[in-house]
Amino acid sequence: MAFDLEGRGATAVVTGASSGIGAVYARELAKHGWNLVLVARRGQRLDDLAAGLSGIKVETVTADLAKQDDLDRVAERVAEDDVALLVNNAGINGYGSFTDVEPGVLQQVIAVNVVAPTLLTRAAVPGMLDRGRGAVVNVASLLAFASAMPPNPLPYRATYAGTKGYVVTFTRTLAAELGDRPVQLQVLCPGLTATEFHLTTGMESVGGREARVHGDGGMPADDVVAASLVGLERGELVCVPGLADPAALEQLTDVEALLRAASRSPGRAPRYRA
Repeated sequence: MAFDLEGRGATAVVTGASSGIGAVYARELAKHGWNLVLVARRGQRLDDLAAGLSGIKVETVTADLAKQDDLDRVAERVAEDDVALLVNNAGINGYGSFTDVEPGVLQQVIAVNVVAPTLLTRAAVPGMLDRGRGAVVNVASLLAFASAMPPNPLPYRATYAGTKGYVVTFTRTLAAELGDRPVQLQVLCPGLTATEFHLTTGMESVGGREARVHGDGGMPADDVVAASLVGLERGELVCVPGLADPAALEQLTDVEALLRAASRSPGRAPRYRA
């Protein structure tokens, strides 16, 4: 299913909009005529972004999606009749050795990366279905597919990667559940991106009003978002901006089918027998 990217006065909600990928989504969607609801913890950054957008209506919502009251407030806005696009971009990494990271940090990573996109999607989709138009983009990460790779040079990331694996599975499974009903889903899986995401674990926001970029390089956020929007128009469920050959995604589906074949096995595989 393809999605018409022209907003025509409808509203898009973008979480994590104060910098990086989220801010680029806001600017690009504004060019397509979308009114915007921009959500993030840094209200001043949101106001600065909104001031640079013209010809559309912009609301800013200062909210920490790890906090239930804030999440409930955003979910109420997402459920309103004018919303036809939701971009669940907010995320924190909580990087660190699993045995060293404080449990409270892990809880916050799960709250922002799993609970928030799940509940915001739940708030958005019923109304979109009723109105016959809508799309949800959930931002994951290629780290969702790097489970067998040890840290160094990749970060210590057990919980973060687990949350992004959830986002991939949740989005793909929900898309299968909805079938050909009029809501387009996409899970965006960028690799290393040139933003400020890696400058902190996410427990505290990067300070200052000017956006910064970590020193490790990566794809420009503009390219990541451009790939996402092209993929959305083409009806791509899984968007990997740097993947030249999409056959890898078809192979993933084939491997899953082989694994699922074991669900009908009448007994243990031979290797598990004494």
